Amino acid sequence: MAKAMATGIAAADLDPDTGRARLSYRRAAELFKHASDGWTLHDLRHSALTHAAEDGTPTPMLMTKSGHTSIRTLSRYARPSADALAAWHAERDPAARKKASQR
Repeated sequence: MAKAMATGIAAADLDPDTGRARLSYRRAAELFKHASDGWTLHDLRHSALTHAAEDGTPTPMLMTKSGHTSIRTLSRYARPSADALAAWHAERDPAARKKASQR
């Protein structure tokens, strides 16, 4: 606790087990950018929402997870790939399902 006082870090910002301070957003962003060859935490947010959308997460859940209140703004984040769209379509297309079951 004396270390927190000496450095100006609030006790709530220290890990109770290690005594280490939590990373600031800025420091976490710097570390992530360096470790990921230039990606940002915001890119990670886009990626997480895109993968969730590709996995079939319903739109209301994506909106809640992202904090968006508009589908228009959500669409900027969740951008499924052409492959994901093709797989989604194949799962729902009766003709494609019939062909797959005949193999």
